[in-house]
Amino acid sequence: MAVAAGNASGTKGDRTRNLLLEIAVRRFALDGFRRTSVSDIAREAQLSPAAVYAYFTNKEALFEAAVDQDAGALIDRARAAIRDTPVRDREAVILAELADHVAEYPLAARVLSGQEPDVIDRVLDLPSLQEFNAQIAADIAAAQAAGEVRTDVDPEIMANGFEAIVLTLLMGFLQARVSTDSRQAIGALSVLSAALRPPE
Repeated sequence: MAVAAGNASGTKGDRTRNLLLEIAVRRFALDGFRRTSVSDIAREAQLSPAAVYAYFTNKEALFEAAVDQDAGALIDRARAAIRDTPVRDREAVILAELADHVAEYPLAARVLSGQEPDVIDRVLDLPSLQEFNAQIAADIAAAQAAGEVRTDVDPEIMANGFEAIVLTLLMGFLQARVSTDSRQAIGALSVLSAALRPPE
């Protein structure tokens, strides 16, 4: 029996693609990349494998799109949590939001926890993460213009550092059970906040 599509609007093609991604997120999270086949996903969607390949060129493309969808939803949650938070205080809010809710996004959690070592490097190239990085850089630039953040740092470089610190801490939380309020996490976030603070 087919799973209900997550998005009832859009064209039939959009709905089919969304259904495939919904199934792929669940199946890849449960069984992993190697043990999940395109045929399994197609069968559950009541499609032929050839129909799946009309939307995704291969299994790797389907997996990456599924990871991006799941991670993107988690990132959107973090974005909503920082809407009214000053730029220098955002990293702690983002880390807490991601750590508190990552288990609700099982494929993102699986990849970040190291269960898919062959694809962990692709996480850094996810469109959802690149978009979030660009937003952070733009927010840093706006805070510089408002005098809230030091002006002698490059917003893009700082956004990259912000991304690296938060991802590393989140992976540490998932893989080594490092607490988000551990001395390592507090120290890393304090360094980033201090790097953005304007001179007294």
